[in-house]
Amino acid sequence: MKNNLRPLRYYLPFAILVVTGVVGAIFSLDLHDEVLAWWPAALTMVFGAFIAGASAEGGGAIAFPVFTLLLKIPPVDARSFSFMIQSVGMVSASLLILGRGIPVELRAVKWPAVGGIVGLVAGTFWVAPYLPPVETKLFFVSLWMAFGIGLWRANRSRTRTVRPRLPEVLASKDVMTLLAAGFIGGIVTAIFGNGIDLVTFCVLSLWYGVDEKVATPTSVVLMSILTVSGFALHALVVQDVSTTMYHAWLAAAPVVLFFAPLGAFVISKWNRLAIANLLVVIIVVQLIGALYVLQPSLDHLALSAGVILVGSFIMRGLDRTRKS
Repeated sequence: MKNNLRPLRYYLPFAILVVTGVVGAIFSLDLHDEVLAWWPAALTMVFGAFIAGASAEGGGAIAFPVFTLLLKIPPVDARSFSFMIQSVGMVSASLLILGRGIPVELRAVKWPAVGGIVGLVAGTFWVAPYLPPVETKLFFVSLWMAFGIGLWRANRSRTRTVRPRLPEVLASKDVMTLLAAGFIGGIVTAIFGNGIDLVTFCVLSLWYGVDEKVATPTSVVLMSILTVSGFALHALVVQDVSTTMYHAWLAAAPVVLFFAPLGAFVISKWNRLAIANLLVVIIVVQLIGALYVLQPSLDHLALSAGVILVGSFIMRGLDRTRKS
């Protein structure tokens, strides 16, 4: 029995702490009605949390478009919720990953995390406040679509080189690449509540040819660090987390506590092409859903097309796996 629980040795104490805290907060503050009213958030995160644990997209990648596009919640609140809910989901998935010994490229966690925290702070104060809501939503789904095209193209190549990890010895240029990826991902995360996971996954899989079975759990662990940092930044420093988002968080936290680790467990059983295909499908659905709900103008469509086109060329330039 003891050995059976060994893979859960990091996850179980965290789960008990979260459940105790959520139940205690609801009953002590008499928030039953307020929390129950946020059942759409809990329902959204059934799928969002599973995707968060199973792919390079955090739960915020599902929560942000659903909250902003369907529930008509302002992007600033949707972003805050993304940080908050991922602080439970991504952390719980990461603890299960580490407890089960699923391969993680720790150097692709350390260096991007350093750059990511700097980018997170910069993006929070000097980028996110100046972005208009509709354009922000379209940029979000279009950016991911560009990555999806890049990943799909890379996996069509029969000569693609796939490696189990980064080079044994990282040159200074490799460290700078990982720092830069983290910095860019940190800025994207500051805007949407997630993003460093996908940016880093992109660099690992396309630039370095790291197997998706390693790049995916690596991106989950990295995102857990950034999401906790983002939550702390907005709750304690910026102090712009609304009371309603705390209610939504209490409603969805128990859901993500289970479904994010479940996603991490299930995906560890899949082959790398299945993982990549799942990610591409999610990205395509996000874009179609956004275009349907937003009913964008021609200018907005041009913006979306431009982001996808430019992003696709960038992804093609990043893809070195075809040249090996």
